[in-house]
Amino acid sequence: MKIDCIIVEDEPLAMERTKNYVLKLSYLNLLSTFENAVDALVFLKSNAVDLIFLDINMDKLSGIQLLETADIKSEVIITTAYNEYALKGYELNVTDYLMKPFTFERFVQAVDKAQNNLVKKKIKQDKKFVFIKTEYRLEKLLLSDIFYIEGMRDYRKIHTNSKPIMTLQTFKDLEEEIPSHIICRVHKSYMVSLDKIESVEREQIKINNILIPISETYKKLFFDLIK
Repeated sequence: MKIDCIIVEDEPLAMERTKNYVLKLSYLNLLSTFENAVDALVFLKSNAVDLIFLDINMDKLSGIQLLETADIKSEVIITTAYNEYALKGYELNVTDYLMKPFTFERFVQAVDKAQNNLVKKKIKQDKKFVFIKTEYRLEKLLLSDIFYIEGMRDYRKIHTNSKPIMTLQTFKDLEEEIPSHIICRVHKSYMVSLDKIESVEREQIKINNILIPISETYKKLFFDLIK
């Protein structure tokens, strides 16, 4: 698969090194390079990017500030001379953290990690069904059959168009298995199928004449998806 990428780097020599490394890998498609994070942010608003090579210390807006303020969906490989940002980077779920000057071999390792993550995302996005652990079996369930999922103490109750299914799988387990553009978490106790929503009013979702609350934690994610 082709990986569309950009480089955000304000040091000319570091920019040239990273660019040369990118051009050595035929499956990397370099869309653009940026000397500051502000210009990169503008570009990301209107362009889909799979992978960002991101420096930390830059004028105007740092790489960390970019990750904290923008809704970045891309894989991110941090490239920096400062190891004190490593923990913060991983808190922000970056793909890898490259210390300058990094070798081509280390660069390839980081890119391979990003590629594996992108393949997993693609498989998840195309998913049509999941296997749910219920009682002593795994039950195949079409995602299109699900209306919503409700938390009930230790159990999750999956409401479908045929029958309810009880499982001990956690919401975290289900979120990892199910694409959020199909079934989205909207509350600590609920996930909803977006195409089954009848209406949304006063921070409540109506599905099958049931009103489901939208909590503040998941409000932005939900409304971004339905837009």
